[in-house]
Amino acid sequence: MTFEELKPKVTEIIANSTIAREEKLLKICKLLHNAVSYYNWVGFYFANPETKTLHLGPYIGAETDHTVIPFGKGICGQVAVSNQNFVVPDVAAQDNYIACSFTVKSEIVVPLFVNGKNIGQIDIDSHVLNPFSEADERFLEFVNSQVAGLF
Repeated sequence: MTFEELKPKVTEIIANSTIAREEKLLKICKLLHNAVSYYNWVGFYFANPETKTLHLGPYIGAETDHTVIPFGKGICGQVAVSNQNFVVPDVAAQDNYIACSFTVKSEIVVPLFVNGKNIGQIDIDSHVLNPFSEADERFLEFVNSQVAGLF
C-alpha cells in the first residue's frame, strides 16, 4: 500500500469519535506496521518536560525495555532535543544508539509538534538496512500532523 493510499486511512482513524486517543494511536501503529513491509516496530514516545524524559506510548512490535528515555540519549532522546527528524540508515554506525534488538538495522524518528511544541515522536525500527527515504519522512510528518489534533 502506498503512502498516498495510507493517508485517508490515518485520517479515518483520527476522525473516529467512538474510540479513545490511546486506541487511535495503537490503530495507527498497527496500520503502519501491517501496511509497510519494512516498518518492523512502530510506536509513539511522549515527552515529560519537567523530568526531561520520553515515555513509551502505544506501539506494535517486539517488547522493549526502553519505556523511559532521557532527553539526549539514543536516537529518540536526540530528537527530543533537536526537534528534527532523524533517519539512521545503519544503527551500527551510530555512537549514541540504544540497542533494542540485534534484528534492528535502521531507525527513523519524527517529532510530534502541538502548537509548535515538541510533545513526542513517532519511532520506527526496521530489520532492513537503509530502507527509509524522504517519502517516509514526509508521510510520517503527515501522520504526526494528524495525531497532533488529538492533543
